[in-house]
Amino acid sequence: MITRKNNSIRLTALGGVGEIGKNMYVAEVDEDIFVVDAGLMLPEDGMLGIDIVIPDFTYLVENKDRVKGIFLTHGHEDHIGALSYILRKIKVPVYGTKLTLALAKEKLLEQEYTGQVEFDEIDSNTILSFHTIDVSFFRTNHSIPDSVGVCLHTSEGAIVYTGDFKFDQAAAPLYKPEIGKMAQIGEEGVLCLLSDSTDAERPGYSTSESIIKKEISNVFYNTKGRIIAACFVSDLIRIQHIIDVAFEHNRKVAVAGKNLQRVYDIAVELGYLEIHEELIIPISQIDQFSDNQVVILMTGNQGEPIEALQKMAKQVHKQINIKSGDLVLLATSPLKGNEVFLLKTIDLLYRAGATVISSKRTFHDSSHGSQEELKFMMNLMKPKFFIPVHGEYRMLTAHSKLAREMGIPDENIYIPEKGEVVEIKGDAISYSGKVPSGNILIDGIGVGDVGNIVLRDRRLLSQDGILIVVVTLKKSEKRIVSGPEIISRGFVYVRESEKLIEDSTKLVRESVENHLSKDSFDWGGMKQDVRDGLNQYLFEKTKRRPMILPIIMEV
Repeated sequence: MITRKNNSIRLTALGGVGEIGKNMYVAEVDEDIFVVDAGLMLPEDGMLGIDIVIPDFTYLVENKDRVKGIFLTHGHEDHIGALSYILRKIKVPVYGTKLTLALAKEKLLEQEYTGQVEFDEIDSNTILSFHTIDVSFFRTNHSIPDSVGVCLHTSEGAIVYTGDFKFDQAAAPLYKPEIGKMAQIGEEGVLCLLSDSTDAERPGYSTSESIIKKEISNVFYNTKGRIIAACFVSDLIRIQHIIDVAFEHNRKVAVAGKNLQRVYDIAVELGYLEIHEELIIPISQIDQFSDNQVVILMTGNQGEPIEALQKMAKQVHKQINIKSGDLVLLATSPLKGNEVFLLKTIDLLYRAGATVISSKRTFHDSSHGSQEELKFMMNLMKPKFFIPVHGEYRMLTAHSKLAREMGIPDENIYIPEKGEVVEIKGDAISYSGKVPSGNILIDGIGVGDVGNIVLRDRRLLSQDGILIVVVTLKKSEKRIVSGPEIISRGFVYVRESEKLIEDSTKLVRESVENHLSKDSFDWGGMKQDVRDGLNQYLFEKTKRRPMILPIIMEV
């Protein structure tokens, strides 16, 4: 292990704090930078038209010669989804376990990344030596196999990032955490623990997967029709449960959705899903079996199955639609902000004749540790300093409260904001400046070209619509040749608002003619006067403020 004396240790969260998703954490040890995870976040409600959100990694680009590697903890999109965008700017090795790297490579293909990448496969026994530190790993229990925590060994003690974890005493071999190794790391000395806070508000323990599997089996036993099981695309433990229970109840499994099929193929090829012979059938063959012999395993875009279920309920899905007697098993919890959309989808499923078992049942439980498991991790690691990560601010606060209960002094706990540089020096942890941070919005193939002004315009368009005013002038004769013509989109229905449009047209004509009568001609002033006059008039008449776009042409 490292023998060199480290003089500077600084930690920064570029994402993953004050939010769910977009995980990216930066450790600076002397002159070297080490990046842990590179995740995306699905857009919030106000981000109209945005596909995904990734961290602002400007600081890494500015210091790209110092970046020694990106270390991936597991294969979920909120930890690997931003990788291709970073690699477009920084050429750096990427370290991860076999399954994690396979899913990362698939994500790069999906995001049309064509560059060369140095992928270095590790396992929980790997030790990597760098100029300033050594890096080791330990296996954790999560909803996807090959999940690891990362341990950066400095001369002052280890910096440990847990990744996503829980402790399930009945975990299958692929998911067993290395509790002994965690305890050994704690005995050797942990300088700072960065720990998953997602379920820090939840008392007790997370439900064992063995109990969840029994619940799923009970659903299968009591269902006579088709079963449509909806889950997240990379929730491999839930997919394994559904496949195992389908085999026990003599049902065939059809996989629906390109994303799910790709992840399924990778997991089977690498041996991370156990499939019984002749269990899987193509989706095109489900009509060859009776309803009580079929399970349809499905997901949707970005691994979110709810939108795909709504299409199935509306009978517009490309592969399969809901019919009377179907049972929809929602083996997933809704993403933050999607709760209303989920409830509307469930309503549509019932209207289509299906029965729905939603995530209120125990068969979908969190894959993140509850309070007692978070305390257990602290007991194993015995950290000197503690930084809660991966969660909204209330979750980080709840986790810091647990740390105080575990005997960590308040002055040794730091709740970070995105971009804050936290420095550890001697016996103190403190704020040491701020680096660029925030969101990069991905819209189609555009990366970062949609900002707050564009989002503001989109919100305005979605609320009050747009009014386009077209006028053609002959400047030399100071007269209007054609128009004004007013085009309304999303504001009012023209045929039912003829008086409003007529008065608006008259107002525009007067404003333009007033400008034409002046000695000097100001295109910008004319457009602004048209906007201001129309805006005031329309608000008085409708109490709405559409976006007004004057188009004034000259012949």
